[in-house]
Amino acid sequence: MNEQPSKSAGNSRGSGTATSVDEALGTRRSVRAFLPDPVPQDTVRHILEVASRAPSGTNIQPWHVWVAAGEVRDNVSEAVKAAREAGEEDHEYPYYPKDWREPYITRRRKVGWDLYGLIGIVKGDKAGMYRQHTRNFEFFDAPVGLFFTIERHLELGSWLDFGMFVQSVMLAARAQGLDTCPQVAWTSYHKAIRPLLGVPDDQAFVCGMSLGYADNSKPENQLVTVREPVDGFAKFFGFK
Repeated sequence: MNEQPSKSAGNSRGSGTATSVDEALGTRRSVRAFLPDPVPQDTVRHILEVASRAPSGTNIQPWHVWVAAGEVRDNVSEAVKAAREAGEEDHEYPYYPKDWREPYITRRRKVGWDLYGLIGIVKGDKAGMYRQHTRNFEFFDAPVGLFFTIERHLELGSWLDFGMFVQSVMLAARAQGLDTCPQVAWTSYHKAIRPLLGVPDDQAFVCGMSLGYADNSKPENQLVTVREPVDGFAKFFGFK
């Protein structure tokens, strides 16, 4: 998840509007503090329409999206926080590996402690960590929450297609001057969300997403992640 700072990081509202694919990719970040400024339904609809051009094997388009704003958004937030307090966690699928190896464990630890350092959480501060994790279930104050689901009978290829769709949503949001945070945390409380949005049991939650304008006055939005250089993950053959 790319948290590169935007060109307008000094402004208090949002990250500016991306006017090219390169800019959309370069300014996309996982925002963890949003302004309450509303986002019109037509804007969200446009973002989803653009993102629907994402590729999928034989054009099956396996994505379903459930968009929550206003009172419905608030009800989802409260229901999930109550479920969390009650210990009603139920993972939809294993997102992270059971056996953490290098370089992945080091990367994970770095981004976690970099974030905690910005917001004053020190090692051993379990209460602070719990509060920060709870922010997921408040949509980080974003006015719009999206939930992405996929029918359970579909195979791994459709999940790959879904990833391309979710990325397309985030880039289309940048073209509208909006920011996002993709969140797998919601999937652990899908049972609390289903009845509020009418999501059938035969659909699995892929992730949630917060959508809105970044509050760049908040320290957590100054997080800059380190990325591996191209030569660290790519090999080139046959070029002259």
